[in-house]
Amino acid sequence: MLKSGLVIMRALSVALSLLLIAVAVVAPVRPVHAAPDADLWPDWQAHDPSSTVEIDHGDWQTVLDRYVIQHEPGVTSFDYAAASRDGGAGMVAGYVDAMTKVSVDALNRDQQFAYWVNLYNALTVKVVLDHYPVDSIRDIDISPGLFSSLLSSGPWGKKLITVEGRTLSLDDIEHRILRPIWRDARIHYVVNCASIGCPALAPEAFDADKLEAQLDQAARDFINHPRAVRINADGGFVLSSLYDWYRDDFGKSDAEFIAHLRKFAGPELTKALGDITELDIADYEYDWALNAR
Repeated sequence: MLKSGLVIMRALSVALSLLLIAVAVVAPVRPVHAAPDADLWPDWQAHDPSSTVEIDHGDWQTVLDRYVIQHEPGVTSFDYAAASRDGGAGMVAGYVDAMTKVSVDALNRDQQFAYWVNLYNALTVKVVLDHYPVDSIRDIDISPGLFSSLLSSGPWGKKLITVEGRTLSLDDIEHRILRPIWRDARIHYVVNCASIGCPALAPEAFDADKLEAQLDQAARDFINHPRAVRINADGGFVLSSLYDWYRDDFGKSDAEFIAHLRKFAGPELTKALGDITELDIADYEYDWALNAR
């Protein structure tokens, strides 16, 4: 009886190993955080167009003023080490906790947008601080699921907060709320993933009264930096992996995508794009190293 049980256990172990290998070979696995579809959760569509309620993001601005380092236009880092030492982590946690108590459906759309983006970015910083020191946010492998470590890694799938009775992950905020409700490609330039390859963590909290200017600036800052678009020695375009993972958000055709780049391109990139109607894409790149000082 014992012998037959061991045989069965070995058989199950072999079968599981083969299954994992099969998934790794067959599944469309990205070597990085896979991009979920924009899948609206209808409950979050509720809003009050006539609302004059304003959310105070001053505590988040204090954190940004204290710990965000501006290196050049569109390039920032966050001083996680200092925030871990001098009470900054508590400030971030306090802000996140305060935001979870907001009645989101009582806000107008612009207030909601600023709320979700600021909360997303603060929650990302909080996750890193909760696990600091780490070399990459992908090392914080807390997302649930049997194959989560195999198919992807990172904290994005973990339920981290509760807002209006709904538990939410970072993925939920980005892909169930922000992307499907606003359908604005510039969202990708303002939600920060705590990585060097990501669009920068803005040194200014998002403000409902100046969202258009802030969104346009974030788009310009990223698009005109080499980590977003550069030309290699052979004349091919090397693009940020954001433009691979979320290509349809930026344009379903090459012409639409190029038009998106041109809209925010500075003189150098405008010249590189010329009058092309399709891109010779040589590669996609993304640096997952932590955006630490």
